[in-house]
Amino acid sequence: MNKLFLSALCLATAVAFSQQPATPATAVQTGLKQKTEFAQASPVKNLPFKSIGPTIMSGRVVDFAVNPNNHIEFYVGYASGGLWYTNNNGTSFTPVMDSSPTQNVGCVAVDWQNGTIWVGTGEVNASRSSYAGIGLLKSDDKGKTWQNMGLTDSHHISSILINPTNPNEVIVGAVGHLYSTNDERGVFKTTDGGKTWNKTLFRNDETGIIEISANPKNFNTMYATAWDKDRKAWNFDGSGEGSGVYKSTDAGSTWTKVSTENSGLPAGKGMGRMGTAVVDDNTVYLIVDNQFHRKEEPKKEETDILTKDDFKTMDVAAFLALDDKKLNQFLKMNGFQEKYRAENVKQMIRVGTVKPEDLAKYLEDANSQLFDTPVIGAEVYKSTDGGITWNKTHEGFLDDLYYSYGYYFGKIHVDPSDANKIYVYGVPILKSADGGKNFTSISADNVHADHHALWINPKMSGHLIDGNDGGVNISYDDGKTWIKNNAPAVGQFYSVNVDHEKNYNVYGGLQDNGVWVGPHDYEANPGWMQDGKYPYEFLMGGDGMHVQIDNRNSDIVYTGFQFGNYYRLNRKGGEPVYIQPKHELGDSPYRFNWQTPILLSPHNQDILYLGGNKLMRSMNQGDDWTAISEDLTQGGKSGNVAYGTLTSLSESPFQFGLLYTGSDDGLVYVSKDAGGSWTKISDTFPKDLWVSRVIASSHKKERVYVTLNGYRWDDFKPYVYVSENYGTTWKDISSNLPTSSVNVIKEDPVNENLLYLGTDNGAYVSFNRGESWEVFSKELPNVAVHDLVIQPEAKHLVLGTHGRSLYTADIALLQKLNETNKNEVVVAEMEPVNFSPRWGSKFSTWGEVYEPEVKIQFYSPQDGKASITIKTEEGKELHTIFMDATKGVNVLNYDLSISEKASKALDKTDNKLKKAENDTFYLPKGKYKIAIAMGSNAATQLLEIK
Repeated sequence: MNKLFLSALCLATAVAFSQQPATPATAVQTGLKQKTEFAQASPVKNLPFKSIGPTIMSGRVVDFAVNPNNHIEFYVGYASGGLWYTNNNGTSFTPVMDSSPTQNVGCVAVDWQNGTIWVGTGEVNASRSSYAGIGLLKSDDKGKTWQNMGLTDSHHISSILINPTNPNEVIVGAVGHLYSTNDERGVFKTTDGGKTWNKTLFRNDETGIIEISANPKNFNTMYATAWDKDRKAWNFDGSGEGSGVYKSTDAGSTWTKVSTENSGLPAGKGMGRMGTAVVDDNTVYLIVDNQFHRKEEPKKEETDILTKDDFKTMDVAAFLALDDKKLNQFLKMNGFQEKYRAENVKQMIRVGTVKPEDLAKYLEDANSQLFDTPVIGAEVYKSTDGGITWNKTHEGFLDDLYYSYGYYFGKIHVDPSDANKIYVYGVPILKSADGGKNFTSISADNVHADHHALWINPKMSGHLIDGNDGGVNISYDDGKTWIKNNAPAVGQFYSVNVDHEKNYNVYGGLQDNGVWVGPHDYEANPGWMQDGKYPYEFLMGGDGMHVQIDNRNSDIVYTGFQFGNYYRLNRKGGEPVYIQPKHELGDSPYRFNWQTPILLSPHNQDILYLGGNKLMRSMNQGDDWTAISEDLTQGGKSGNVAYGTLTSLSESPFQFGLLYTGSDDGLVYVSKDAGGSWTKISDTFPKDLWVSRVIASSHKKERVYVTLNGYRWDDFKPYVYVSENYGTTWKDISSNLPTSSVNVIKEDPVNENLLYLGTDNGAYVSFNRGESWEVFSKELPNVAVHDLVIQPEAKHLVLGTHGRSLYTADIALLQKLNETNKNEVVVAEMEPVNFSPRWGSKFSTWGEVYEPEVKIQFYSPQDGKASITIKTEEGKELHTIFMDATKGVNVLNYDLSISEKASKALDKTDNKLKKAENDTFYLPKGKYKIAIAMGSNAATQLLEIK
């Protein structure tokens, strides 16, 4: 569940925060053009990236477009994973947005007669990773190419309606910026296929249109729901005066507000996100996230069980009179530290060290106030007079539908063949057969929670396609049973890490899909369904966060879920050990970021660091904690989102206790004495930006890198810095980076001049410590890269993307490149190949021929013709391949074949080479030289076949 609207204990500290200006759409467009040009000229444009899944947990679906005449053909839009197409009912999918400048999707519509696809970019669910889009994209060739049709500053587009009788008439709903005000929001209409747009409805610069729905029988009649929200890094106000419902009877050209004071709908400040479902010109349903507070309920009956609320108004005398057994029951049930038991807590109260209300405050964390929020929540209304008057369809509250995440949901659907059959969803998915009077759940064990899209077959009631945080589900019996259709690799990873096993494993935490571990050489294959064991293993639920692996024993793993809820796991067995640090009774509670950072010390793997608003250290694997700093943030800020928290930690490999921290409110600190003292080193940075990464160099003790991220201000400028003196002074190394917020920077462990960078729109490498950057693009779509890690033994770069799961690339060649060989041919080392007598053969009559393949990677100092010659150790030439090489990295896939003439040169009297079943000769076991020449420039590398 994406629990953005979780309340943090927020602090009384008054801090002035300066509003960062939002990046202009022109700068974003320039950055996209710049990145495209970079990709064409990049020396690493041919370095291939391999998708290693996983697919099983999928990712957040936002919309469907289903062929009305062929229901097994449809498109699925994923929040940050692009658009995918199936024509076999979801058995397999093909990505169709990989050639576009973004993978961030808000909605999709298809003109099925002409095959034209429209995508509104930028997810509208207002979560912490709802990435901004770049306007409207249109494709006339099924996604091979895309054209931007405007609205480039809208950021988040919710709805696209195509007139079924005139495909040039299109109505669009734009939510607008997420973190800042702007005017390109509202309803827009074109009558010339998107060449020009007319804004037909605009409320104000922070109110957008979250949904438009039309009468399926009359396109002229449509309803638009306006949503007024205010989003900041520390607070989210999910309802405002600008919210309301509007109706058009001329296909979106003009609009009339129907959510008036006398309409029966809630109106004004408490009106949160809304959605509508139109039956006909008279009948329409609406669901609203009603943020008005509930009336105070009668006090609960007396009970012997104490709750935290009991202590909020309790005086000292009443506390001291409590029964010890009753008090101990409360303390144990609520996870108080062992030292806090009835006898000593009463003594603390008696002498005034703490007050009774401190027991309630002790339990206030980022989750607690969320569930205490006394709002009305989801409500369903119905109008039978075309929106003039509305009546709530049900008695009481629809509890446990939205919880307090109403911003994250807000859609309602009606069965086209039954006006009384409606569907609503939030965490579960519910249906009603009586027009919304009563609801039943149609959730299932193989259906993920958190639902965002639903298609109902107009010709076959009960045929449903559901999109949720875990992908796509299809039902043919109205939700009694579901098929899971998770073929695409669209996981939204927050973090990635690796162990040091010979056949190493990759670990990662995902948005709403927990923490997983799997083999780095995974290839998607449905064969796992035969043995029941998917190659990736589930480690932990919730929103998966950072992972640390003990490098002495990779079975010991530290990980957890949002807001600092971490555990120590032993994968060989045993219960998970909860290790979140606890503050002292009477102190202000620690503040933990959504993605709380943890770090195992490179000097001692029993030492674990964890960042709240202070830096905590455990000397015994998380069993006990000590705060080794004061507050290293600006002190927090009043709001309902955890803020004033640490976001990144680093310890120098050169010195134990040379520590760095970064916070979500822009502060970076250094300690050179294991936390004894701290120095702020961020005064020269732009103010109040999120410190996305701080990295102590592994090549020079005094060197440290910092990246800042302005995403939460709609500021997409890249901020990258290096210091050569522990942060006393800084150098900007953002250099030629295109416009895109930066999430992570890492040094190469071998080549100190080599840096890697992950942004909200792709990954980059620098060969000169940030003086200039080159973009990766081969087999890698334009997707957010949240985290990256280098596996040193395998010499692999592993990317954790937020929308397209995990990728790996072999960086052995990159590590060899430097100033001294930049004008030479350089060949990467090659892993030994295991010989197989099955090369060139089929495993069965009906199988495919098994052919070997090795990748020969080499660097060329210029464009030109390259010859790749395979030789014996003695220098006898066996095979030569010619290819057009480009300046930079080149990759040749060689199948280890040689000619018949060359095979005779390798014949031994007692072991003649035999032609394989496919009439091909292959290299036998032995050692060979790979010689690559470009004119007079040449280099060789060893290839061993074992």
